[in-house]
Amino acid sequence: MASSPDFQMNDKRIINAWAFFDWANSAFALVITAAIFPAYYVAVTDDIIHIGKISMSNSSLYAYAISAAYLVIALFSPLLSGIADYSGRRKFFLKFFTILGSAACLSLYFFEGMEQIGLGTAGFILAMVGFAGGLVFYNAFLPVIVTEDRYDRVSAKGFSFGYIGSVILLVINLIMIQFWERLGFSGQGEATRFAFLTVGIWWLGFALIPFRRLPSDERQRNTPGLLRRGFQELKKVWAAVKKEQNIKSFLFSFFCYSAGVQTVLFLAGTFAEKELAFGTAELIVIILLLQVVAILGAYASARLSEWKGNKISLVAMLLIWTAICIVGYFVQEKAQFYAIAAAVGLVMGGIQSLSRSTYSKLIPEGTQDPTSYFSFYDVLEKVAIILGTFTFGFIEQLTGSMRMSMLILGGFFILGLLLLSRVKVVRPQQ
Repeated sequence: MASSPDFQMNDKRIINAWAFFDWANSAFALVITAAIFPAYYVAVTDDIIHIGKISMSNSSLYAYAISAAYLVIALFSPLLSGIADYSGRRKFFLKFFTILGSAACLSLYFFEGMEQIGLGTAGFILAMVGFAGGLVFYNAFLPVIVTEDRYDRVSAKGFSFGYIGSVILLVINLIMIQFWERLGFSGQGEATRFAFLTVGIWWLGFALIPFRRLPSDERQRNTPGLLRRGFQELKKVWAAVKKEQNIKSFLFSFFCYSAGVQTVLFLAGTFAEKELAFGTAELIVIILLLQVVAILGAYASARLSEWKGNKISLVAMLLIWTAICIVGYFVQEKAQFYAIAAAVGLVMGGIQSLSRSTYSKLIPEGTQDPTSYFSFYDVLEKVAIILGTFTFGFIEQLTGSMRMSMLILGGFFILGLLLLSRVKVVRPQQ
């Protein structure tokens, strides 16, 4: 007989603790993957790196590191989802991936240049795996701690905590890097590496709040074949999707343009540093600008969707994304890149939120397990990131030009547009 839980659903204290995990780990997503580490990686390593008999640019290697991280994440996603759904050991694995990710961030402090390139690359990959792995179990706690009628509100609270916390830490890092001499650092490089240290401490430190307050694990006695169960769920959804031309066309479209979207977000920093000589402080300012514009963009995309429907809104945003890639090929001045960053912010949040809501409208009515459909959707997005980042790195390795890689990304958006044209999204009756 199952024991009753030792907590109350919709407990405000537990909800706030859950949201604080977003406050803790979002610092990694903003500071490491977007604002500081990409440009630092390119700045402190040789332009051409030799691995055995293979030569590649440092920015290509960085792109491949992202591909490798998401390959690991995609391969283990079905297993992690199975563990989250069936084993009851959510808190244990939430702690495991948080410690892995934060420790990897701490290790980046010792990455000073080419002598530590193995440490820097491996630390970044492990931090990415820790971040993505932790999210699986963080999300799995939502239906455990609140009733269904509060999902949207509590989820939004977590997002807002994450946004506020990550921006606060990024501003602190900007001050450290900008005024490194007054703060007693030996150079801007040391201040930048200290920023990586602050992310690891921030991530693990604030995660102690949810670790203390979230419900304890309730281990299930018999949980065999979790990996098999995870893959069976994905196969079952794919079998259903193949019979639905409409949803299949959307998923192929989503796969193509996600490869472009996520690659731009991951590699814009390396492009700015290498092609336009942006400094770390300038890149932080760009990311802060992008965050502010993203709020306006999310609001505007929601209003456009209400006015013209999801499909028209997605088409409009994909056209803007295509233009971003084309203009990125020709950009020569820093002022022009600021304009591109503003355009990215305008469509960054909107296309992700609208894609998910559009997909939810296309899931066949009466589906008993929509969670499996979204697990399939999430794995597809991860595989798209592998394709996009690998393509970016490979094209640069072949041509020696990041600009050519940016132009090729535009092809992903055009292909996504063509596939989206075949999708029919029924607008709800007013």
